[in-house]
Amino acid sequence: MTVRGAALPVIVLTGAGALAAVFADFLHVAPNRLLSGPAASPHVWALAAVWLLAGALGTVRVPGRTFITAVLAWAGVVGLPLLAGMDARALLEGAATGTRIQLGTGFWVMWLAATLLLLDRLAAMSRPVRVLAWVGVPVALAGMAMAGTFDSLALLREYAAQHAPFAEALLTHVLLAAATLAIALPIGAPLGWWAWRTRRTDGALVGVLAFLQTVPSLALFALLIGPFAWLAGRWPALGALGFGGTGAAPAVFALVLYALLPVVRYTVAGLDATAADTREAARGLGMTRRQVLLRVQLPLGWPVLLAGLRIVAVQTVGLAAVAALIGAGGLGRFVFLGIGQGATDMVLLGTLTIIALALAVDLFFQSLLVLTERPA
Repeated sequence: MTVRGAALPVIVLTGAGALAAVFADFLHVAPNRLLSGPAASPHVWALAAVWLLAGALGTVRVPGRTFITAVLAWAGVVGLPLLAGMDARALLEGAATGTRIQLGTGFWVMWLAATLLLLDRLAAMSRPVRVLAWVGVPVALAGMAMAGTFDSLALLREYAAQHAPFAEALLTHVLLAAATLAIALPIGAPLGWWAWRTRRTDGALVGVLAFLQTVPSLALFALLIGPFAWLAGRWPALGALGFGGTGAAPAVFALVLYALLPVVRYTVAGLDATAADTREAARGLGMTRRQVLLRVQLPLGWPVLLAGLRIVAVQTVGLAAVAALIGAGGLGRFVFLGIGQGATDMVLLGTLTIIALALAVDLFFQSLLVLTERPA
């Protein structure tokens, strides 16, 4: 039996999971939503044993070790929330009304380690297996959520208390991101084509856009309040439409500024993906520049262009959280309100939803690439 270099991720991740099981808190029993409480880790040694077993199976020559380790990792991704929900329900029996069962550091470290381990093991498997595994995770978690398995956890109790404003914030966040993409693409793509066509990829345009990327998002949002308030005062019709120093207008404008640089750069990279000889051959066949662009360069550069759009979309979902500070709403409202109130569960509700939304956007664009790319 030997340990190979490819098993290093398994050793690191299972070791981190075992250490988290033993030394970190799985749950916290808090007296209310604002205060912390004592730790509760009822399955310390059982969880540590599972992690060590996964590590052993993933590092020695055992038939089907990759598949077995992947199964254990998938069970961890799904089973840890199930275990936390069951423990929370047991801990709440006979407890005071305001008691909250919060997820501890040990849970998050182990869940992240299980997710990364699953990602590592699935990389060596076929696409149908990967798709089945990743689709199975949200399906299983959604099924348990609908069955009420997680209702005793503080995070779900916070969601139940904030259901209506949470739904409104989620819709606003999605609309902010969608509006940003809808504006940035028609502006950035032609600018990228112009930069590629004139070979000014290191000129003033890209320099200005790169400079904007260095401005902290909070500072940029704050700097836009004055100009937009002046515009609303100068033209009252804009103010009547909701165009003012705070709200969605300056937020979307700032998000568009941040989105333009990656749109321009990936447009240039996508157009450059077609070799000069290929473009010349197309021109030799009698194609116009427009036909070369639409029939040759865009199809061949589609993977690069879509990768750029994917990065812009994920970046926008994350940056939109800061827009809550200037009254634009969105999921960032829960993050900043939770920080102000010292309510960890509210912070997690906003943060985890933003992460899940970003992952969903990323998965959407990856799926779109798989469905639209041409076979080699």
